Amino acid sequence: LLKQKFDFTVKELFSPDREKADWAKTTSELDELWRLRLKNDALNMILSGKDWKNTQDVLTKRYHNYHKIILQYEVEDVFALFMNSFAQVYDPHTDYFSPAASENFTIAMKLSLEGIGATLRQDGDYTSVASIVPGGPAYKSCLLHEEDKIIGVAQGVDGEMVDVIGWRLDNAIKLIRGKKGTVVRLQILQAKDGANAPPTEIKIVREEVKLEEQAAKDEILH
Repeated sequence: LLKQKFDFTVKELFSPDREKADWAKTTSELDELWRLRLKNDALNMILSGKDWKNTQDVLTKRYHNYHKIILQYEVEDVFALFMNSFAQVYDPHTDYFSPAASENFTIAMKLSLEGIGATLRQDGDYTSVASIVPGGPAYKSCLLHEEDKIIGVAQGVDGEMVDVIGWRLDNAIKLIRGKKGTVVRLQILQAKDGANAPPTEIKIVREEVKLEEQAAKDEILH
């Protein structure tokens, strides 16, 4: 599909949100949905100022990465699924911690991490901002907000922007986290501008983020 430039003079409609849409009934219907999805991605890049060659290269790389991630489900994922299923048959309070889960548990116990101070979630192919930690770097910058979508991550002031659409959430988070004092650049789709708005690049200096809202609290009620 990307070998030839799309005809943007043809009037066609594509909705990225398919939560309430009907399932495709045939392979040809499914192929048409993929064509429209790809054309929509290409149009967004053209509108943001990219030429066709750059659009073609970025989207080809994006979907090769997406395909690779789908096909390369990690052994650790399978092992964690099996072990948690096995453990909870015998004790619903027992969980297996993969290395990534163990790291997140340690962060929860310490109530601190080094990063930008944003809680992220998977939103289809996108890494979306679920919440902003009060007092963190993202909060103080006023550049990142809830429901913004992160589509690219770069290290430092001149590092190469890595397209993270279609990435697993934990892999995207690894790129965004980093040592305090270092710079991370994010390419985002701002929620306030809508799904078809051109991307915006922001720069945030990582800091140690205190997760005080997750701390246990006590209160005496009279």
